[in-house]
Amino acid sequence: MKMQAEVIREGELEKRSDSLFQLWKKKLVVLTKDSLSLFPDGHKRAKGKELGFGSILKVDCVERTGKYIYFTIVTKDRKEIDFRCPDQSCWNASITMALIDFQNKRAIQDFKSRQEMEQAAGAQERRLARAP
Repeated sequence: MKMQAEVIREGELEKRSDSLFQLWKKKLVVLTKDSLSLFPDGHKRAKGKELGFGSILKVDCVERTGKYIYFTIVTKDRKEIDFRCPDQSCWNASITMALIDFQNKRAIQDFKSRQEMEQAAGAQERRLARAP
């Protein structure tokens, strides 16, 4: 059973389609501390697409026009996903801050894991050195 993640923000974003005409389609977006979920037609009951922060490299290419903020999410496999939101909604900032928080927590976990492994290896070496 999957635990429901704490929602940081929920609302509407427009995503540029991958089709030939690259139309902007409205999506219901749910931002959590671990991911960004996109639901078609503004309904959470439909099957959504989840972009886990572990697969996201950065939020890039922010551009402001009079009406919209345009931004791109770049995945670790270099796929670019284009979004736009109303100028005052600041979705790009919310996503960026959640991504930075996720990456910082992951870096701290990785550091602690390396430290624990090094300490365990050092203790093993000391035990071996003391053995007759």
